[in-house]
Amino acid sequence: MAVVQIKDNVYWVGAIDWNDHDFHGYSTAPKGTTYNAYLVIDDKITLFDTVKEEFKMDLYHQIRSLVKLEDIDYIVANHMEPDHSGALPWIMEQAKPEKLFCSKMGKKALLELFHDETWPYEVVGTGDSISLGKKTVTFLETRMVHWPDSMFSYILEDKLLISQDAFGQNLATVERFDDEVDIDALMDEASFYYANIVLPYSPQVRKVFDNLGKSGWEIDMIAPDHGIIWRSHVDKILQAYDRYSRQVTGNKAVIVYDTMWHSTEKMAKAIGEGLNDEGVSYRLMHLKAYHHSQVMGELADATAVICGSPTHNNGILPLVADFLTYMKGLRPMNRVGAAFGSYGWSGESVKHLTELMESAKIEMVGEGIRVRNRPTHEDLASCRELGRSVAKAIKEKLAAHA
Repeated sequence: MAVVQIKDNVYWVGAIDWNDHDFHGYSTAPKGTTYNAYLVIDDKITLFDTVKEEFKMDLYHQIRSLVKLEDIDYIVANHMEPDHSGALPWIMEQAKPEKLFCSKMGKKALLELFHDETWPYEVVGTGDSISLGKKTVTFLETRMVHWPDSMFSYILEDKLLISQDAFGQNLATVERFDDEVDIDALMDEASFYYANIVLPYSPQVRKVFDNLGKSGWEIDMIAPDHGIIWRSHVDKILQAYDRYSRQVTGNKAVIVYDTMWHSTEKMAKAIGEGLNDEGVSYRLMHLKAYHHSQVMGELADATAVICGSPTHNNGILPLVADFLTYMKGLRPMNRVGAAFGSYGWSGESVKHLTELMESAKIEMVGEGIRVRNRPTHEDLASCRELGRSVAKAIKEKLAAHA
């Protein structure tokens, strides 16, 4: 992949990973990802972030097409996660830069990751600035968006925000800018990324928005460390992150389930009919067909999650337990939910589902529905009524947050 000039004397020098389809425990298939790094050529030639270790030679060739590695004066490490710092030890050894800029927590992380105290660390914090010559870089710490070390770098003269993992997408593509791809598909990818990476840090994202407002920075380009660079739809992605971080949801439910002999599946479909009766949109997602990250992508704008499993070994099926554990870690807020399931002789699944969902702060509607063996017409009517009850709870929740 050739380097791309994104601003005057600012270049994308990253790498495309077409084959990484399992990223942080969620599926990026079939799209892969990118590891974005940026080189500024000024009086002080400066590299912002690196790439995953196995892509270090891609990074080398990108930089070498512009300057020699030993010409690099400064390196800025905005985020220490190994997909952005993995190539750093090799680059440090080859380039021998004058300074390595990072946050206080960034230095701590680098020492713990690479155990090299000889690097020329220069710790910076919010409001600190450095001159590269014609360009000025100002830093903003963004702790826990989504690691403690994270920070933004802002190049004043270019109105360019280098935003580490914020505003990113896992999207492998030769296109580098938002106006070169379908914007609706790109926004879907940004939402999916947020729902599976950034969601638990939404309160910290709110603080970042406050600090960006106080900074007075004019931003006409956002260059994240993954995916597409925003230049034509900057306001759109900023507004979207405002919604994402407030966890604004809509008139929608997600029914997620696994089934053994289709009884629980029949219940799921009946619950969906009840939602539809009340004018609520829903997605029916069988966990043998959908990865748990795809479910979270759908839950991003849904107000309800309704979860079903037959009883299995006095508990629930493994894929359902996997999803609920994954969802709890991502900490969705302001959701309602319900539980359902079939059983052969013991019937504990609904109890376990309810406890797990309540531990994830889901506001449960009713006590859930249990059906022994195959559901009767009366059982399915009860499931349909549960769907209607959840629909009413969705409308009450949306009205309360309007």
